[in-house]
Amino acid sequence: MPRPNEIPPDDARALVAEVGAGELITVGTDGFPTATRLPLLWEGDRVRLHMAIANPHWRTIADDSPALLVVTGAEAYLSPSFYASKREHGRVVPTWNYSAVQLRGRITVHQDAGWLGEQVADLTDLNESERDEPWAVSDAPAEFIAQQLRAIVGIEMVVASFTGKAKLSQNRSDADRAGVVEGLLTTGRSRDAEVAHRMR
Repeated sequence: MPRPNEIPPDDARALVAEVGAGELITVGTDGFPTATRLPLLWEGDRVRLHMAIANPHWRTIADDSPALLVVTGAEAYLSPSFYASKREHGRVVPTWNYSAVQLRGRITVHQDAGWLGEQVADLTDLNESERDEPWAVSDAPAEFIAQQLRAIVGIEMVVASFTGKAKLSQNRSDADRAGVVEGLLTTGRSRDAEVAHRMR
């Protein structure tokens, strides 16, 4: 990976926390990959997730099997028309800007009600923390929550390694980067505006 594109570890953790979900990818005994998008918590060297028990994905996961978790931030198509260099020499092509973190490790499935209850409460508290009147798991009837917990399974990943990449036109001239930011801000798409913000 080109050095300017590397996301430092603390920034990678911040991006994962900001996005709050990722694609869990595993390979079953049939040799085919399976992916499920799941909400997550990354603390230390562990990522905690959960999925619906009705999702067959978890049944293909053997304890301590390898997995890949991909978390993507905002991304956008870049038109060659954005570049100042298009007007100078025309030697430009379309591309795609993005930020992403890939985590690799080994995973375990959890069906213990205590583990699941803690996972759901922690995830809820995190996502409700900025609300004026945050909702808590304890706001719902205990028997209802117990019923809901029986409908999910937990997944825990012990992270062995992770990499983060931000492809944000670092290889372009100042004039081209300025043109990309301006161009992205004119599309009216919120994801494009987010990429422009990250580029700045």
